[in-house]
Amino acid sequence: MAELDVAVEMPKPKVTERVAREVNGWPMAGLAFVLVVGAVVLFVIGLSQDQGVLIVLSVLIFLAGLIVAAGLTPVSPGRARVLQILGRYAGTLRTDGLRWVNPISQRREISTRIRNHETAVAKVNDADGNPIEIAAVVVWQVEDTAQAMFEVDDFVEFVAIQTETAVRHIANSYPYDVHPDEGGLSLRDSTDEITETLSVEIGARVQAAGVHVIESRITHLAYAPEIAQAMLRRQQAGAVVAARQRIVEGAVGMVELALARLSEHEVVDLDEERKATMVSNLLVVLCGDRDAQPVVNAGSLYQ
Repeated sequence: MAELDVAVEMPKPKVTERVAREVNGWPMAGLAFVLVVGAVVLFVIGLSQDQGVLIVLSVLIFLAGLIVAAGLTPVSPGRARVLQILGRYAGTLRTDGLRWVNPISQRREISTRIRNHETAVAKVNDADGNPIEIAAVVVWQVEDTAQAMFEVDDFVEFVAIQTETAVRHIANSYPYDVHPDEGGLSLRDSTDEITETLSVEIGARVQAAGVHVIESRITHLAYAPEIAQAMLRRQQAGAVVAARQRIVEGAVGMVELALARLSEHEVVDLDEERKATMVSNLLVVLCGDRDAQPVVNAGSLYQ
């Protein structure tokens, strides 16, 4: 079977990830603390001295401290913050720790940790039209936070749906198994090639969401219950035929060796009829599925 074409056309992303403008948050946290404490002290002094200017100034300083504090943004390891300013994408924070960004920005958290998704067992038809059951697991990670946040509605659900679609497509493109003489790839026997093809197709499908596929594996593969018994008998028959063929090939080789050794060492002089009888007896003994019962011939072969 020809190699499966897994090219999937996806729209080009309108926005891609870039680094947000940010500074270390600890100095800004200290500045916010100083402004708030200073405003409180100034407010108390203004009240004690009945000076309205100090009171107004303390309120303004207090508001400035709150604005500075509003820009403080903690970033946990394995997570990122996607920034938006007045609806526009303003960059992504990936550096963990306490960071400070524009206070008016909207900061949406997104996980960049490795995840896995296991599809439900799906009943589909393989390339030969046989109903089979198949399920797979995909290991993935968000690579571009901007695409994951803005290019699709829900990137987790998007990965789940596209993974199931790819699994169904792969199952429809290959037979469950093939006869050794036919050659080609099959879902049962070509595990490495099939999983590699599955990973490539899933990766192409979820690329629009900024997701990187690390690996994928088929976790469940079986014939559907309604044809499982018939296919089992077919596999058993194929195994029996293959075993018999192997036995016959070995038996013929042993007969040839026996006749050659007898002739080489001149143990006995056999004419064509005796050779045919010997070959028949040896093949019965070597190819039979049960122990042979010897019969002693006390007379002549020609009687």
